Amino acid sequence: MKLSGVFPVLCTPFGDDGAVAPDQFDRVIDFVLRSGAGGCVFPGVASEVDTLSADERGLLVARLGARLQGRIPFIVGASDPDPDAVLTHIERGARAGAAVAMVIAQGAIGHDLNAQLAYFEQIGADSPLPLMLQNQPVPIGAGLKADDMATLARAVPAIRYVKEETLPCGQNLTLIREACGDAIEGVFGGAGGRYVIDELARGGLGTMPASEFADLHVRMVGAWQRGDRDEARRLYEVSLPALTFQAVFRMHMTKETLRRRGVLATTHVRGKGPKMDAGDRAELAALLQRLSPEFQNDPLAEATREEQETII
Repeated sequence: MKLSGVFPVLCTPFGDDGAVAPDQFDRVIDFVLRSGAGGCVFPGVASEVDTLSADERGLLVARLGARLQGRIPFIVGASDPDPDAVLTHIERGARAGAAVAMVIAQGAIGHDLNAQLAYFEQIGADSPLPLMLQNQPVPIGAGLKADDMATLARAVPAIRYVKEETLPCGQNLTLIREACGDAIEGVFGGAGGRYVIDELARGGLGTMPASEFADLHVRMVGAWQRGDRDEARRLYEVSLPALTFQAVFRMHMTKETLRRRGVLATTHVRGKGPKMDAGDRAELAALLQRLSPEFQNDPLAEATREEQETII
């Protein structure tokens, strides 16, 4: 089965004490299912994966597979600087029912193509799952060029997909498709869904945004796929201010939005980055209030309107 459509990256809910909250994780999964997503991804950068222990990571991957019960495919995030650790993550994902394993071209290896090739050859030789090569900008990723990714894809048959996140995303997606040809199934966009229309117009298979607007993204991509380009662009245009806001506050915005939408009870973030103050929360309330008519899932809490009117 060829993957396509919207594959939200699931956040990792934490309780107010900072511990993983598995019951809330179930609610995020259910929200994505109700949204009609083509699949989902866990863990990824938007999951605060760098803050999770191996045991936490394994527990939640197993829980995801058990909760989904094969209703939609999931991509297991398996990135790690150590190829042996990558394979451990992939094997856990395979046992949970994952369809594909996503692995970042490591920023520490950089543009040393021979070293990247050795890394992916070791992983690909023993992986029980097909691979998705995630091309992230430095410093997390290597920010590889299209020709280098094509070299990797042709040398490592296990690489079947690319997730492209380097700027300009649309141009790079075109270059990757041209360079890789039939060596891969296709390319997904990332970068929070901020360039999704350009990516779809260039033949992208779909998008992998954060999960707070899963239902809206499903409507947007669905409109594009059935040929209603005007509706797809309209939904893109109305959502873009909120996605721009998310680019600054990242997991803080994602979790607060999911709380306002009735999905999460707590919004603790382990990861680094700017936190929202009262003014930012008021701006988020205003953004979500304008977006609320487009949501197909879980109406916004009444607090959204109240905060918008009383703060600032």
